[in-house]
Amino acid sequence: MFEPRTLGDDLDAVRRAHAPEAVVLDCARDFETIEPAVAEQLGLLVDRLDPFSAPEAWLPADAPEVLHRYAGEEFTVGLPGDGGVAWTRQTEPPVVLVKPRLEGSPEPFVEFLIAEALVETDVAPAESFLAFFGERYPELAAATPLSPADTYQLGAALFDAYVGRLTQPVFSAWGDPENDPHLPALHDAWTDAGERLQPRLDGLPGEVARGTTDFAAAAELACAAVKHGLDLPDPFAALDTGAYERNGPAFAVRWAEKTFDALADAD
Repeated sequence: MFEPRTLGDDLDAVRRAHAPEAVVLDCARDFETIEPAVAEQLGLLVDRLDPFSAPEAWLPADAPEVLHRYAGEEFTVGLPGDGGVAWTRQTEPPVVLVKPRLEGSPEPFVEFLIAEALVETDVAPAESFLAFFGERYPELAAATPLSPADTYQLGAALFDAYVGRLTQPVFSAWGDPENDPHLPALHDAWTDAGERLQPRLDGLPGEVARGTTDFAAAAELACAAVKHGLDLPDPFAALDTGAYERNGPAFAVRWAEKTFDALADAD
């Protein structure tokens, strides 16, 4: 299921700078959540396993089943929506998993995703949005009129924005010749991905107003842009601020309360 991935010079430089002990593995098949029997195969490639679990009190009663499973005792790596590269600190050392769904993708893009995961293992305060929100996740759910699935999507997006605040300075610095490491190819891939997002951001408020894009999907798009240093439309601009970086989940819950109150008043 897992094979060590050979890293080129740029990715090796990122690993040395941010996650010198991390193991990068290619996966034999795609997955969203890995079933325990497969996940335990990681035990052959790492020194220690420390599976994540969470109290039931962290979950609204109507939370999606996949979130209940993730919070349980089973060793689960990744959540639906994690994309083509996932990482975990449930192992020692940390592990970055590269999925075969990325086959055929431009190599610079794949390398950026791996580099991003390596940086996140270093700077992210938690491995998942559930661990990030903790006991405040039911408060987030209560602050929104969204379905359980859309609340899940919103929670993941808000966590993405928070981590993006921490990774963006790292990615930006890769383009500075005086920075160590100076990684212009990875910087170019980061810039290119941001430029591809920009047109969608420009039209996002109109799409939400017309109902062609729902709120959770709009949040996912806007929050993904934080790591690229792009200007976000309202009401998402408040998430790319030092106040969010300082106050974390409490800020996100209050932002949701104010945002949905304003949307209700507008209707």
